[in-house]
Amino acid sequence: MVSSALSSSPTAAAAAAILRRRPTPPLPRVFPIPLLRLSETLIAPRVAFPSPARLRQSSLNAMAFSAAAAAAAAAAATKGSKELIVFGSEEDLAVSLAKYTAELSEKFVRERGAFSVVLSGGSLIKSIRKLTESPYVESVDWSRWYVFWVDERVVPKDHVDSNYKLAYDGFLSKVPIPPGQVYAINDSLSPEGAADDYETCLKQLVKDGIIALSASSGFPRFDLMLLGMGPDGHIASLFPGHPLINEKERWVTFIKDSPKPPPERITFTFPVINSSAYIAMVVTGAGKASAVLKVFGSEESSADLLPVEMISLEDGALTWFTDKAATSMLVDKANM
Repeated sequence: MVSSALSSSPTAAAAAAILRRRPTPPLPRVFPIPLLRLSETLIAPRVAFPSPARLRQSSLNAMAFSAAAAAAAAAAATKGSKELIVFGSEEDLAVSLAKYTAELSEKFVRERGAFSVVLSGGSLIKSIRKLTESPYVESVDWSRWYVFWVDERVVPKDHVDSNYKLAYDGFLSKVPIPPGQVYAINDSLSPEGAADDYETCLKQLVKDGIIALSASSGFPRFDLMLLGMGPDGHIASLFPGHPLINEKERWVTFIKDSPKPPPERITFTFPVINSSAYIAMVVTGAGKASAVLKVFGSEESSADLLPVEMISLEDGALTWFTDKAATSMLVDKANM
């Protein structure tokens, strides 16, 4: 069975009891934050969130990016429905990401009585640290959260390479999510067994109504995926050129030859990722700039798509939370 920090999957009766609890009061709607929304070429020191998927301009900020950034923004806006937000600092990004996540939590708790959240590893956990601080640690209805991993290394939970350990140390241990609602892999199984077990768990939670089901794709529809991207453009444990990127049937699969150690992992497949309601793609640092340029600054070719370019939501919203370093090549290209 899929395991959690202290207990196994909740029963349907327990889940029903959880869903009867009252949601939190509405969160404040406006907060100060300098950012550039490239999809609309906006630079605003105050941003309102009338909905988690939309950002509204309230005033212009004279301390802005160069005109080259605006030119890059216009090019980015033609690349489809992807929304790209560039923050002046990692701190600003973390503040905005916490606001975005908390508002989605409020939305889904109100609408469904539960909030299904998928985490990744890497620097993502640091980026959500503001959720462990006031006002969110007090105001978010953590009792309605159900936490999953988009991928996991098949190692013990206390291993330095474990995504569970990373999330526990930096996030889960600091917020009151019930341990039985944190779904870690069974690390005593083989990669094949762990993937099968995790998929079985997800299917049961869909039956219990904890995870929604996409009517169009037939795959689980997670409320929010908080994802990162590798410098090579990989997401989850779906790497460029690897056969797993073409998996169309499984919800969860395994890999034994990951090009990035450790080699044995389990991972969600693209049909699951692309059935999400919301995805926040958190990408920072100059090491990711080349992949960001490929996504937003070059012509798409189906022959050489990076895994991150294969995100194509069935019916959802994809927002990129980035910094100036990660988008530096977009600006450089606009200056050429």
